[in-house]
Amino acid sequence: MRAVLVLLHRWFGLGVAVFLFISGATGAIISWDHELDAMLNPTLFHANSAEQGIVGTPKPGLELANIVEAKEPKLRVTYVLTESEPGHTIPMMIEPRLDPATGKPYTLDYNQIAVDPITAEIQGRRMWGAISVSRENLLPFLYKLHYTMHLPDVGGIETGIWLMGIIGIVWALDCFIALWLSFPNWKSWRKSFAFRWKDGGHKLNFDLHRSGGVWVWGLLLVLAVTSVSMNLNLQVMQPIIKVFSTVTPTAFDTRTPVAPEKVVEPKITRERVVQLATEEGRRRGFDVPAGGVFYSSMFGLYGVGFFVPGNDHGDVGLGNAWLYFDSATGKPEGARVPGTGSAGDLFIQAQFPLHSGRILGLPGRIFISFMGALVAMLSVTGVIIWFRKRQARVRQKIKAKELEEASGSNTSGIKPAAAKTGNGVEGRESASLS
Repeated sequence: MRAVLVLLHRWFGLGVAVFLFISGATGAIISWDHELDAMLNPTLFHANSAEQGIVGTPKPGLELANIVEAKEPKLRVTYVLTESEPGHTIPMMIEPRLDPATGKPYTLDYNQIAVDPITAEIQGRRMWGAISVSRENLLPFLYKLHYTMHLPDVGGIETGIWLMGIIGIVWALDCFIALWLSFPNWKSWRKSFAFRWKDGGHKLNFDLHRSGGVWVWGLLLVLAVTSVSMNLNLQVMQPIIKVFSTVTPTAFDTRTPVAPEKVVEPKITRERVVQLATEEGRRRGFDVPAGGVFYSSMFGLYGVGFFVPGNDHGDVGLGNAWLYFDSATGKPEGARVPGTGSAGDLFIQAQFPLHSGRILGLPGRIFISFMGALVAMLSVTGVIIWFRKRQARVRQKIKAKELEEASGSNTSGIKPAAAKTGNGVEGRESASLS
């Protein structure tokens, strides 16, 4: 049994090592993606008007979105904050509108813009998630690399997301195999928690891999499971959850997306949907304002999130509340309110906050950054252990072959002498040649 598990752990580990190293290393960085992005790209985050001392009243985000769309008729704003932080730009996600001449979406080389709230100037543009390590694209590139490896879609299948979801499954299974192998016998269980710092070399590398994994085993399993949940939620995680609990369908689950060339213009405005959401939020007892609104043209849905300026990422707990509305009628189409719903709903709500560490706020993000580096380290030390053992096996085979050849050579030299004992000269020559 143990031999089989060793073999599984070896090949599971080698199969996912590169991907886990990349995900771990990028995860350690993107825990601070917004802060690092702002440092690298101040134009996208800090308003020029504040830098230049221009005095004025910041315009609401909805008004700025209308101004941008009027200036740039080829684009549609798909996400905007309702208010800006003092001195900051208002970021907007955009998509191309349909070209009346061709019936196809216009070609745009950007999908995100940053707008000065006082001057309404578009300060910066970029294609979020582009395969580029330029300064403006570096953090989005790393973020998308973390969960897709930037693999292209094939036949409508998101191959990168599927791959990383499958790797998450293998990782979760291997967590249990590794735990079993880490305790070969219960009498020496302390060794599985120890680090031979003074010995260094192979012994320390082995301890970093085995004991390092044992100390944080539960957290590694959480990262693996949440990876599966976020990449293969509908395909894998929800069917499992539904065995134990009900799961409330989201507004997107009950709709079929349309092709980009078949999207239609919303019949109600952003202002109207924010008004509807504010009224519904008041009825539900929300104590924070409507902080952002997005429009999904492929699903014909608006979503309105509730948060104060600066907390649009849901920096603590289970995240922010969202209400959804039909873009043609304004009819409510569901909600995502953290902390409410069935046990299955709560489990799903917790997946991203757990994976990102945001469920614990700043301390959680620090810890997840450490865990990302640890995952990368475990991947490297595992490959080193395999490589050294492989080298040892190769040397053993070479040595065994040399011994076999030497033994065969000695045998062939002795036989003639034994067969012709009467001819001493022939016997001595044969022996000397051997």
